[in-house]
Amino acid sequence: MSASTSTVSASTKEALDAAVSAMTTTDPTRRSLYDVTIICTTDDNQAEYWSKRLSEGVCAKGTSSSSSSASEYFPLVLAVSEDWSSSGGAGNGLGTLYAYRKACRVAKERFGDELDLASLLAEGKISAALYHTAGKGTRLAPLPASENNNKPGVKLPFCQKLSDGTYAPLTVLEAVVRQTGVYAPSRLGRLSVFWGDQVFIPSAPFRYVPTHHADIMCNLLGETAPTAEEWVAHGLDKYGVIAVSKSDKKDAAQVEKVDHATAVRMLQSLGDIGQVGPSLGSFSVSSTLLEALCSEFDSELSSKTGKLDTDPHFWMPLTLPEPDYVSLMSQKGVDVESSKSHHARMLELKSKLDLSSLGLFGAVDVGSDACWWDYGQLKLYLKNNIIALDQNDEGSALLRRFLGVTSNQMNCTLGESVVVDDVSLLSSCAIRSGSVTNSILSCVNTLDAQIDGAIVVNCTAKKIVAGKNCILYNIVDTSDDGIVAGEGDVIVSVTEEDGSMMELKSKQSICGGKAWSDIVEGNSMSFEQVHGKNRDANVVAIEEKRRELHKKASVSFGI
Repeated sequence: MSASTSTVSASTKEALDAAVSAMTTTDPTRRSLYDVTIICTTDDNQAEYWSKRLSEGVCAKGTSSSSSSASEYFPLVLAVSEDWSSSGGAGNGLGTLYAYRKACRVAKERFGDELDLASLLAEGKISAALYHTAGKGTRLAPLPASENNNKPGVKLPFCQKLSDGTYAPLTVLEAVVRQTGVYAPSRLGRLSVFWGDQVFIPSAPFRYVPTHHADIMCNLLGETAPTAEEWVAHGLDKYGVIAVSKSDKKDAAQVEKVDHATAVRMLQSLGDIGQVGPSLGSFSVSSTLLEALCSEFDSELSSKTGKLDTDPHFWMPLTLPEPDYVSLMSQKGVDVESSKSHHARMLELKSKLDLSSLGLFGAVDVGSDACWWDYGQLKLYLKNNIIALDQNDEGSALLRRFLGVTSNQMNCTLGESVVVDDVSLLSSCAIRSGSVTNSILSCVNTLDAQIDGAIVVNCTAKKIVAGKNCILYNIVDTSDDGIVAGEGDVIVSVTEEDGSMMELKSKQSICGGKAWSDIVEGNSMSFEQVHGKNRDANVVAIEEKRRELHKKASVSFGI
């Protein structure tokens, strides 16, 4: 997977172009968007935030649904919290089923019995997508802290226009929702499930006819099954791998972190293997399989106990013989009897499915030349945003199109003395004087900017000085000195509901995951302690307070 398209064929470039066009078109008759968008959040405050934010932006009324439904309800956003009883959470398997069921209840509570999502899905009248947003985002620290633990709310340095006419930076989750919508028209009557800090542009066809009750996204490598040497070269022994049979049915199976010989033995039930590739985790399921899973795990869902993940507890027991499944689970420390019992349970579920029209498990290839941008780590946040400045790379041009960048300066007010090079990208900025080179700025308000090779997002100050590879984020500074950051510095502000603010610092050289419990130089608290302090923060109220602080400071500066 690549962020560059410089060496691909003309047909691949055409496929990538078609995907971006589908993701970004403003024509309501061609817009790709799920009828129902379900967000699974950490708490009710985040659920309220995403219901509001997505309904104002990516999923705003006035955009057509992917099914061209005439219903007044769609597109519909349903954000729900995973209030699970067991410590450690539900896992992404039970978590998916629980969030779906909870969303169905919320829809009925809000709109009455006429909006029965399960029935509409079963009748093939709507498409639905569910996005998991849990996680601390340790490797992205300190940016999630600045969003008060609302990790998917981390802002990219590019603005979007909201339904009320205002501009705001596009969040990572909004980018993922926009990107994944291209699969919606193909998935009427299915629930699609995504995880969200990566954006990709598929080089394989994104319109298709589902042939299996469950299909999982993957990056299929080559046209034939890899040799033992190719298996190692592609690092397939380190990933969950999807294998597809050569048969016309294209049935698939999943194995996890095994060598070539073991994979070949375990996948004998498929017959001759046609293609393999690493799993991307995201999947879609038919309403039939969805309801079967909900019914099978009703006791766990009702009591909110247990923890099951999709790969080891759904897909592998459904596609592998018992001995191979038990062997794989033993590597995870699961005892033989537990594995046998769970495999038998899933086999019983499988026996009740009608497999005459749809197979059980298939694959959806995103293409080996897909363009891919990961924002899940601090170093990648910098790298995969700054890459948008490369005007000579076609992959970067696709990224700019996807992000809605139509010119280097959008919705900006710049003083006559401001010098901006022909590379930097600025959106919704007000700058009185200074210079900007090799940088990306979004929602920046300042009397004087001296910025070179940096990313500055949502910052207001009298003066902003930022060196190479620097990130400034969510800061309101009313001092005469303003914000001063050297090369590689990362400075964010954590805002409380009462408007009080605390600066949190790091550096590009520091991995937040490794330094999670440490107090980084310049801070009074560790990232872990700030995460604890942010627990159950009212992110809606804090976002409003932050806007108020930016506006008040800008007015006081005369900007």
